Amino acid sequence: MGPPWHRFTESNMTEREPLYDALGRVHTSLRISVTDRCNIRCFYCMPEENVRFRPRHELLTFEEITRLARVMASLGVNKLRLTGGEPLVRAELPKLVAQLAAVPGIHEIALTTNGILLAEQAQALKDAGLTRVNISLDAMTEETFRRISRRDGLDRVIAGIHAAKHVGLAPIRLNTVAIKGITEPEIPALARFARDEQLELRFIEFMPLDADQQWNNDQVLTGEEIRRQLEAAIGPLEPADRPDLSQPAMDYQYADGNGRIGFINPVSQPFCGDCNRLRVTAEGQLRNCLFSTVEWDARALLRASATDDELAQLIRDCVRAKKPGHGIDSSEFIRPQRAMYQIGG
Repeated sequence: MGPPWHRFTESNMTEREPLYDALGRVHTSLRISVTDRCNIRCFYCMPEENVRFRPRHELLTFEEITRLARVMASLGVNKLRLTGGEPLVRAELPKLVAQLAAVPGIHEIALTTNGILLAEQAQALKDAGLTRVNISLDAMTEETFRRISRRDGLDRVIAGIHAAKHVGLAPIRLNTVAIKGITEPEIPALARFARDEQLELRFIEFMPLDADQQWNNDQVLTGEEIRRQLEAAIGPLEPADRPDLSQPAMDYQYADGNGRIGFINPVSQPFCGDCNRLRVTAEGQLRNCLFSTVEWDARALLRASATDDELAQLIRDCVRAKKPGHGIDSSEFIRPQRAMYQIGG
């Protein structure tokens, strides 16, 4: 029959109270980093060389991740997103997807990837139960792609996009980090590619999570600046419906009806008031915010034969400690010591 923490059914999923923080925000989304390793070196996320990765024994096993997801689901979490590093470098990832897809109460399993390994794995991921995918694409020219990622691979990303479409992973979103002085020339080409391929494109403002800690506010290309450039290059944009108020993007659609654009503006227009997301790092540290300076050690409980109730209490403690916002726009902002690849995108 299995250990008691595996005895979850649809009938008892609602026995626990939902995850409310002190401001009344209910948390239903969990981002799970499965590795801190990556096959490229984007400067907004990682150092270029001499990166120290976590040894395998420090990472959560698939069974530990699945157990944590089961407890989270019993608290009302219904959406999971697998991140990294680059999640597709974690061996046998479709096996984890299948395990998570079997968790009662989980309605969506998404993946954020740089796309380089996606062509080889798209079908297996779809078959395992992956529901949708976000693919990072910062440039449409190899020169700019290499400048940002410090590696080659644009052609493999494009192949991954086409493979995801072919196997039916939908909707597919493209994520572009917007960086002043680099991204501007790429914006029209990215938008036209997304329109031609019938994909949703999202621009994300450059955030202070680079490993080299070189970020400054002058490098932020705001969503408003990008929107003006898109309208000049392609055509008018109109506000689109926003069915999920907790989503980070402000969505627009082209007036001609061909495509949608989203703007994720954590620097110029923080959206913390509607945040419903929690995170767990690859080595099992819970975080209630991407910019949190405090973590809660789920791995220690998972490896100490803790009960589900003890895990649930740790999760509640994490949620209740959540601040009103990340504070990037405040003089009191404290930059996290961890870079994006160490936290999970």
